[in-house]
Amino acid sequence: MPQGLEQKTKAFTTALFFYLVAGICQAEDKGSAQAAMTAPSLVDVEFYPVAKAKHPVPQFKVAPGWPSLPADWLIGQVPGLAVDAQDNVWLLHRPNSLNKLDLGLTGKIGLCCKAAPHVLQFSPQGRLLNAWGGPEIAPSLAGVNQWPQNVHGLYVDDDNTVWLGGNGDGDHVVLNFNAQGEFIKQFGQRGETDGNNSEAYLGNPADVFHNSSENRVFIADGYINKRIASYHTTDNHFDQVWGAYGNSPRGGTRSGSFDVSQATANADSTSVEAENFGDIVHCVTQSSDGRIYVCDRRNNRIQIFSLNDDGKVTFVKDLVIAGETGGLGTASDIAFSPDNRYMYVADMMNGRIWILWHQTYEVLGSFGRPGRYAGQFTWLHSVVADSQGNLYTSEVSTGRRVQKFVLTGFNE
Repeated sequence: MPQGLEQKTKAFTTALFFYLVAGICQAEDKGSAQAAMTAPSLVDVEFYPVAKAKHPVPQFKVAPGWPSLPADWLIGQVPGLAVDAQDNVWLLHRPNSLNKLDLGLTGKIGLCCKAAPHVLQFSPQGRLLNAWGGPEIAPSLAGVNQWPQNVHGLYVDDDNTVWLGGNGDGDHVVLNFNAQGEFIKQFGQRGETDGNNSEAYLGNPADVFHNSSENRVFIADGYINKRIASYHTTDNHFDQVWGAYGNSPRGGTRSGSFDVSQATANADSTSVEAENFGDIVHCVTQSSDGRIYVCDRRNNRIQIFSLNDDGKVTFVKDLVIAGETGGLGTASDIAFSPDNRYMYVADMMNGRIWILWHQTYEVLGSFGRPGRYAGQFTWLHSVVADSQGNLYTSEVSTGRRVQKFVLTGFNE
């Protein structure tokens, strides 16, 4: 090949190479830009550190747009939240909290929407996996369908069975289903209640925790009654009941049905030293070390118990959460980090998640504030944690949503 032609060929080849590389890089940049546009960024939350905290403090950001619902579905108030052994997230919502204007598609007055089924299961990424619920899947006793009028509380145990209760008129029942929504068993009975010492009947149960390894279910029987009731789930027989400080439950029961106007309190009816549980015993859970935690929401405290060798409870201590707060109360729900080092408390009135060192209950900080933007809360109701340390929260009243808070690291 003549020298001049060879030089021209090399120049052309080099130019072509750089043109192709530039095109590839431009395409990659364009793809990255499109991915950045379609994948929402995590959003900072309002954080309140405690000066000179003795332990690293978990840091979170909220994932906007989580989860994804079918385009024509709408969820109402979300009074129940759970994470299963596969890190799937379950929520329990109230279709009855949606009105005609919300459900324009159902009423044929608008282009959207219709109510989602009561129970929804999502992947960690927010993809809908399963949905079911309603009177059609519940049994009837003495002619009364056992599905609650107003659902409240959700728990998914290690066997992937689903537990839920209710705090509406006559909803004195806890129901248990398999993951596909097939009825398994129940405790209590709709329309039947018989006070704090009843072994057979409940009084508007708020929350459930099932210890699958010990076959024992704990029920926060707390909107009509003021107690914790437990049952053995191998043969469903009664185990025990207790009230504040592990004593026999006292303080009477709520007269009549609970309604939302009774969700708030004034200073005269709230005391962190109350002899009895207040009239909203809102949560019960058990940490991996066996301690049992009860949300005495009205009294701004969590009561902590242990189990003796004979299986009976013993009071351990009071844990006060923002004790001077009135209104909606501050001890709404509790979750634990997967390593059991951290304890998270949902504070309904102040719209915060409190972060505690579990071993000593030292407060390390808190995050969130009242509001409707990402990372804020309106009637913060529930908090749960997954195996990666991420948190999920739910809201009732006009909040009507679930949020995912991604663990981003620790502040030393």
